Order: sequence, then structure tokens, then C-alpha cells
Amino acid sequence: MSVRLQEASFDPGAETNAFLKSSAGAGAAVTFTGLVRSRPGDPVSALTLESYPELAEAQISKAIAEAVTRFGLIKASVIHRYGRLAVGEPIVQVMALAPHREAAFKGAQFLMDYLKTDAPFWKKEDTPDGDRWVEAKPEDDTARDRWKQ
Repeated sequence: MSVRLQEASFDPGAETNAFLKSSAGAGAAVTFTGLVRSRPGDPVSALTLESYPELAEAQISKAIAEAVTRFGLIKASVIHRYGRLAVGEPIVQVMALAPHREAAFKGAQFLMDYLKTDAPFWKKEDTPDGDRWVEAKPEDDTARDRWKQ
């Protein structure tokens, strides 16, 4: 179980390979990597993530512990960046290791839904029309709420 918050970029492939080195007893690994995106109808030149890393690390650690217990994960890891990121750069990587695929998928989804809605990060997009704060999306709240059942 690990959380790493950082400003520097990371190599998703290398992180996955390192995570898988100690996969004894696992039958499934799920990795999700989120990237800074820009859409043709809504261009973004950069994304700035603000955070208080010590608080974020503590809260994400709790979410990982819950995922491990709830889904029977062997281990889970979250890497999350903050600071200014360019389009195409990785923002976040969630990795879950479990005896079976369903647990690994659900553990990774649970963690991503938490990160999208409740983790203490504030996002600001740089656009041709100026900077704008990213608002919460109802579909993200709906995805998170499915875990409350």
C-alpha cells in the first residue's frame, strides 16, 4: 500500500513494472493512468493542480486501506501529481493487485472514483479564453455514490 504525491512527471510503464515485481499470490493486476487532455471543441493548454500534499497523502492512504479491506486486494498504489502539467502528461496512476480480476477492477475503480470527487486537489485549466477552475461533475458524484451501497 503506497501513496506518492509529486510535482515531477513519472513513467507509467516503469511504475507498473515496479509494482508487479512483488505480485506473489496475485491473479490480476489493474492499472489506470489519467492524462491531461485537450478536446478540439474545448482546448486546454495546461492543467494546474493545487494541493496540500500532507493532507492529500493522509486522505488517499485511508481510501487505499478501505479498498484493500473492501475488495481483498493484495496491494494498491496511487501516484498523483500536483503543480503545472502539460497536455498529454500523466496526472495519476492507480494500481491494484488482487487474487482475481473482479476485485482488482473494483478496487481500482473505487480509488479513481474517490480521487475524482473527494481527494483534496483543485484543478485549474489554462484555455485560450483564460484560466478556469474545474467544477465537479454530477457523473463523477454518481460513480462515487455507487460505492456507498
